[in-house]
Amino acid sequence: MNKITQLFNIKYPIIQGGMIWNSGYKLASAVSNAGGLGLIGAGSMYPDVLREHIQKCKKATNKPFGINVPMLYPNIEEIMQIIIEEGVKIVFTSAGNPKTWTSFLKENNITVVHVVSSSKFALKAQEAGVDAVVAEGFEAGGHNGREETTTLTLIPMVREKISIPLIAAGGIATGRGMLAAMTLGADGVQMGSRFAASIESSSHDNFKNTIIETNEGDTVLTLKELAPVRLIKNKFFNEVQELYAKCPTPEELKTLLGRARAKRGMFEGDLEDGELEIGQIAGLIHDILPVETIVDNVMSEFRLAKKEISNFDF
Repeated sequence: MNKITQLFNIKYPIIQGGMIWNSGYKLASAVSNAGGLGLIGAGSMYPDVLREHIQKCKKATNKPFGINVPMLYPNIEEIMQIIIEEGVKIVFTSAGNPKTWTSFLKENNITVVHVVSSSKFALKAQEAGVDAVVAEGFEAGGHNGREETTTLTLIPMVREKISIPLIAAGGIATGRGMLAAMTLGADGVQMGSRFAASIESSSHDNFKNTIIETNEGDTVLTLKELAPVRLIKNKFFNEVQELYAKCPTPEELKTLLGRARAKRGMFEGDLEDGELEIGQIAGLIHDILPVETIVDNVMSEFRLAKKEISNFDF
């Protein structure tokens, strides 16, 4: 056991990222049943839908699971109340100030983890009283930090600043990647893209197939004026680039983005006009597998890589 397995009472220090339109109860419960920590992604759910997924997840697993809550989303008060009413004991917060909700959640005996993209905000999260932080590097898919700090440099920088448990995220989908992150100072890892391309992910098959066809250089971080997001290049992305050539205002970017663009791409499978969020590590994901197989593969490769390193003789 290590700090992360002890904190969450899980078998492996593997966390499934709470990704919008990918992370329903089927994915979260499957990851928890496989020995990791599954997260339901509240960011793409109305409050009543979130309640339904929590209740179904409790029926699908007797293992710990949690909720990822982007704090800038609407209905945040109602979402937090549902979490309390349904007895969820683990919450990952993101996209906001950890001071806003950490005390409330801790008062209700909930373990709180906050997602950060810099050592500065990791320290602020620790000062706010969270139990652990997820430090997410520039490689990650979806919404990202503005600092563009890669996981390789971010993790040791954050480790140097904080004393609470540290979870590495961004560019991790294999056992070797997991070992590398933990060697740099992480106590566990959070994987998003690898679980997005799983049987149990709630995203559309079109999107899953696009993930495994994505190669090096096919994703780009864009829309920094609104909220930085890493996207797969497609027709919508090209329209964004064409608009950038005209030096657009944030309002013009918002007009192009419109509403439900991510839902259209990832959940409904519109590969042309939808927003397709995935990490750079997609270039190493070549198949759509059951969650149990993914976790087994990651842990087998982790153990093998750890053994290989121990045999190095300099």
